[in-house]
Amino acid sequence: MINATSEVIFHVTMKLDDGSAADSTKVNNKPAKLRMGDGSLSPAFEAQMQGLTVGDDKEFTLYAKDAFGENNPDNIYHLERSTFEADTLEVGAIIMFDQQNGASIPGMVREIVGESVTIDFNHPLAGQTITFDVEIIEVNA
Repeated sequence: MINATSEVIFHVTMKLDDGSAADSTKVNNKPAKLRMGDGSLSPAFEAQMQGLTVGDDKEFTLYAKDAFGENNPDNIYHLERSTFEADTLEVGAIIMFDQQNGASIPGMVREIVGESVTIDFNHPLAGQTITFDVEIIEVNA
């Protein structure tokens, strides 16, 4: 049974309000792995996982604030076009940006106007209510 510190391997399918699939680990048969309490998923998501056991299927819906967060205008930046390679720039493209700590963070090109490129570092599903369908494959205490 999943508890506050379990390591869980599970399939998850995420659906938007209109019922369309946003993503699924089943597409490439690569289940997700989660260490409960590590902060990688929201407390609301983890609360839904508590008590589930191998073989359980559960569907639940989380509002934006409990799923991938609200869109944060502070995560939108306007950068000079000259800082990019010309062939990488197109609206909708996801570009990896190196951070000072050595980690990389993805940013989506939202707009290109003249010499200004708008990059959005919000999660692509931020601001949306998401329905999650989870299937528990393995639980380790």
